[in-house]
Amino acid sequence: MARPSRSFGFLWASTALSNVADGLLKVGAPLLAVSMTRSPSLVSLVQAAATAPWLLFALHAGAFADRADRRHVMVTANVARAVVLAGAAAAAASGLLDLWTLVVAVLLAGVAEVFADTSAQSILPMTVPDARLTQANGRVMGAQMIGNEFTGAPAAGLLAGLLPAALFGGPAVLYAAAGLLLLGMRGTYQATPAGAPGDGDRRDGAAGAGDGGGRARRSLFGEIREALRFLWGHRLLRGLAVSAGLLNLANAAYFAVFVLWCVGDGSAVGLEPGAYGLIMTAMAVGAVGGSLLSSRAARALGEARTLLGAWLASTLLLVVPVAAPTPWALYPTAVLWGLAGAAGNVLVISARQRLIPGPLLGRVNSAYRLVGMGGMPLGAALGGVAAEFAGLAPVLLCAAAVCLGAVGLARRALSDRISGALTSTATLSDISRSR
Repeated sequence: MARPSRSFGFLWASTALSNVADGLLKVGAPLLAVSMTRSPSLVSLVQAAATAPWLLFALHAGAFADRADRRHVMVTANVARAVVLAGAAAAAASGLLDLWTLVVAVLLAGVAEVFADTSAQSILPMTVPDARLTQANGRVMGAQMIGNEFTGAPAAGLLAGLLPAALFGGPAVLYAAAGLLLLGMRGTYQATPAGAPGDGDRRDGAAGAGDGGGRARRSLFGEIREALRFLWGHRLLRGLAVSAGLLNLANAAYFAVFVLWCVGDGSAVGLEPGAYGLIMTAMAVGAVGGSLLSSRAARALGEARTLLGAWLASTLLLVVPVAAPTPWALYPTAVLWGLAGAAGNVLVISARQRLIPGPLLGRVNSAYRLVGMGGMPLGAALGGVAAEFAGLAPVLLCAAAVCLGAVGLARRALSDRISGALTSTATLSDISRSR
């Protein structure tokens, strides 16, 4: 087995550190919100603030990822997150942290996350050969899950009640360190224009010199329109993006109020904050397995069948905490959530990286994620408002129903090819080319 490149090693290590920070913030912010209010609509504002930047800035982040050196974008975004969260940590330490300060800090950190994550998905194919994309994405996904849920999440559960300032100070230090690690990557990581020398060669800084090759740079909005046209004209990517958008909208509504279902004396499950963090740890255990096993499952069953199976399993599991609101049912469910979710994500990300031309990768990736993730703040807000009037259980069950419809749409997009027209070893890229 080929050893990973030096640049991929630095990228992987930076991803691992930044995702520990993500886990601290993702779990710690809602727990701090619950300590300030029991209002579902107010608590859901934290989740909405974390995801709203994807709706507002995803397309711009993609355009920057295709114009600038992608490593430089990631370094700048990590430094920006570190500065914002250091300020929030100072506010928490001085007793000035309130719900609105929390929301603003999460929102600003989310803006930087959009630029960092968009460039990260676009830079990875520049560090490994195409044949190793699924394996490399599996390793990155494993690092993300270990950092997010296995390390950051349980630490957040413990720190929420003991040292709230550390929920911001810790991520600030980790984001700064993640930015420094990226400086160890060799070469430049700027997209090569179509037709320019080096086009298609995406390894370790061999991507060319950005706007070389004689191409006149178009306006920012012209480049964004090009990406939107590509995505809308690509039947497979368009179908997956719409399905992912519905899944993420429903899951945002579900998990925006899930903490109220699980934590506190008046909750259905009755967990302490530390125990809630362990749910994220259980999810990470499954996610590591899913990220590492996804390529094997895809080889055995085909990428389309594996993806649809993962999405369907995740959907059906959403019903379990409502039907059996007990810790003994919740923890194994979280493991399976992580396994199915990570496997599906690895396959979709790898397919996008194969199907989208290198010079368009940042923009089309961001357009895809705008459709796929842009509904998350709306879902989070709707989940909170609906729970105020209808209660938590109806919101959780309705979210599961929407997810089931989204899986049906995804199956329709692939239905004429997954019944045996292609072999089990066919990839989503093969399905796209066969249409």
